[in-house]
Amino acid sequence: MRIEERMFKKILYILFISIFLQLNVANAGTEGSEELSKAKSKDTAEECFEGVSRTMFKFNHALDKAIFKPVAKGYRALPVPIRKGTGNVVDNLRSLLTFSNNVLQGDFGRAGNTAARFGINTTAGILGIFDPATKLGFEDQGKEDFGQTLGAWGADSGCYFVLPILGPTTARDAIGLVGNAFIDPVYQITHNTEIDNGIIGNSNYSEHNYYYYRGTSAVDFRAKNIESFESLEENSIDLYASLKSLYLQNRSKKIANSSSTVETQDDSDWEEIEN
Repeated sequence: MRIEERMFKKILYILFISIFLQLNVANAGTEGSEELSKAKSKDTAEECFEGVSRTMFKFNHALDKAIFKPVAKGYRALPVPIRKGTGNVVDNLRSLLTFSNNVLQGDFGRAGNTAARFGINTTAGILGIFDPATKLGFEDQGKEDFGQTLGAWGADSGCYFVLPILGPTTARDAIGLVGNAFIDPVYQITHNTEIDNGIIGNSNYSEHNYYYYRGTSAVDFRAKNIESFESLEENSIDLYASLKSLYLQNRSKKIANSSSTVETQDDSDWEEIEN
């Protein structure tokens, strides 16, 4: 099967899921020609499988203490310029997924800003190591993913639950994880190793490159928020409930493109917790 045919089927698959969700949104809003607006999205996720989710949360928490936190501390020991440059590179690659979702949401102003940032930082910023785009007036307007796009289209959160390793999510955001793979250029380039007229796929890349990129992004995020997580652990009576509330509030703000942010060492990175 040709790559164009596979890509076409993937796009149809995403559209089918999206339309299905929109038709089944609970309390979708007013009748008639209601516009599906980001600002009106409400995260009223109900707890599903709480017992299982709490077990998964304990597993993830133990894994974080045993592996992720020590790795993040080791990463923090690197010189600041190296960590800053690494974070800039993964953020630059991540902007490709943001651009795709900007377009799907019909937010062409943000899409243009995202495209400009990627072009400037990839060239003048030496593959994204530096961020000259911000100095030129193209500021980072936040990351977007397909879960946010579904929310912008009016899809409700659905059930809240916790996945092993991946952490907290909702039914909508879990579907968004699948959608991300279909519309993320980095994922497509690294997973389509068949060369078809040199347009899609490259034998020089493999799926391992994608997971190196995602792993580096996760470590960078964890390192930036070591103190934030420690503070949350120390001040929460029920850490599971605190993280659930934080996750849902943050996702709601991201969908609404709110200017308010969750306070962490690097607020722009907090959304990585659910991706």
